[in-house]
Amino acid sequence: MEITTVKKKPSLLLHICCAGCGAFVSQELKEQYNLSLFFYNPNIYPESEYTKRELEVKDIAKKYKIPLITEDYHHNKWLLDIKGLETEPEKGKRCYKCYKYRMIKVAQKAKVLEFDFFSTTLSVSPFKIYQYIKKIGDELAEEHSLGFHDQDYKKKDGFKKASKLSRDLNLYRQNYCGCEFSRNEK
Repeated sequence: MEITTVKKKPSLLLHICCAGCGAFVSQELKEQYNLSLFFYNPNIYPESEYTKRELEVKDIAKKYKIPLITEDYHHNKWLLDIKGLETEPEKGKRCYKCYKYRMIKVAQKAKVLEFDFFSTTLSVSPFKIYQYIKKIGDELAEEHSLGFHDQDYKKKDGFKKASKLSRDLNLYRQNYCGCEFSRNEK
């Protein structure tokens, strides 16, 4: 009698900044990982914008049958964390602190829920600094004894592919990163 073993896919908690990036990256990772999505973005302003993005993410999770975890909206706590960096330019120290703020939460959540890996869709955007994301992810992976799925999704036309998928799925496409400071720069 021949015994066949099935290798279990590792689990990954994927932080999603918006539905377009989440739809694209989740399709890239679903064959490799047992995937769950995590929507945590207290940087988004105003709250109506946050709600609009959260509803789109819920629709994507349902459409692709991927479990979704959400956290409550606490914009004022995020503002306290980035205090003093409000006038920093886009891609500056404020953005680094913002990435870290959200990635800490996803790593903590992944650890508590016993995921093998965590990652983020932040690197899809051409307005995000991949080197910041990699540095933060690597540090948090070591700190929490987790794997960090490290990928610059801008490579190989990832942003273009995510944008096309968003159009094909008729998803909402925001015209600024999320916080009031990036909104004011637009």
